[in-house]
Amino acid sequence: MFEEILKEIKAHDTIIIHRHTRPDGDAMGSQIGLKHLLMDHFPGKNIYAVGDEAGYLSFMEGSVMDTVPDSAYQGALAMVLDCGAEKLVSDGRYTLAAKTVRIDHHIFCGQFCDVEVIDSTYESCCGLIVQFAVEQGLKLNRLSAQSLYTGMVTDSGRFRYDGTTARTLRLAATLLEQGIDTGSLFRELYAESYEDKKLRAQFLLKAQFTPRRVAYIYTTAQEVEELGISPFTASRGMVNVLGDMKGVDIWANFTESEEGILCELRSAGPNVQPIAVKYGGGGHAKACGATVPDRETVVAMLHDLDKMIGEDQ
Repeated sequence: MFEEILKEIKAHDTIIIHRHTRPDGDAMGSQIGLKHLLMDHFPGKNIYAVGDEAGYLSFMEGSVMDTVPDSAYQGALAMVLDCGAEKLVSDGRYTLAAKTVRIDHHIFCGQFCDVEVIDSTYESCCGLIVQFAVEQGLKLNRLSAQSLYTGMVTDSGRFRYDGTTARTLRLAATLLEQGIDTGSLFRELYAESYEDKKLRAQFLLKAQFTPRRVAYIYTTAQEVEELGISPFTASRGMVNVLGDMKGVDIWANFTESEEGILCELRSAGPNVQPIAVKYGGGGHAKACGATVPDRETVVAMLHDLDKMIGEDQ
């Protein structure tokens, strides 16, 4: 399914790789992994990775983004990875490119690139990049393999989420064969300081419940400021303190920010993605989000989530 993408890669001398804003392990891993895979096999091409800063993933080798002038897009191929909606692409200049390609595993909500490979049966975009390499006979180097494994591990919840399949483990084995250092990777990804653990405990103690036990946390802008953290840390970084709780099938985290209220939705059962889409967001069936304008909209979203629990019973 990747033949046309490889054809476009071969046809362009400059390739600029984008992904979604506020990168997670899958966005960063797929971007770094693909960049170094292509650099290895097409040494005569100019290959760049662009976007906002890596944040908590700055430990990843190759995570510093390239500085690219607008003129670089002239005649270039722009590749967008792990991004389910046009408005979420980090660095909108991809539209300046002569040709655009998208590889993604989110639920399809509309085409915005010239050539697209979208397959939501994959646990991660990194899994799709590994599949691309395997199908097209492109050998993965150590840096590519380590980066792609990072995204597979994080987006599959350490291979716990139900998106994990036999195919996932076969592709992961392909990466492990490249001699990557999983011990070092896991220490960087999952080690927490006492302060981090204390912060997570503070958020857990803020948990509230709807009548049908949708668990949720609401954090005001003032609370974010007092804690000395970013809205992103308070939202996506803390949503899963509510996970793995007995009797809770849906949980959500709401955080006030300058952009609006960041909504992170998670599920251990029902498909919550339509709720995210209803409120202008998107994502996966059991992990998605949106940004809404006010607290009243949050209340409406919680009502919809609570109703979903009732329908699922």
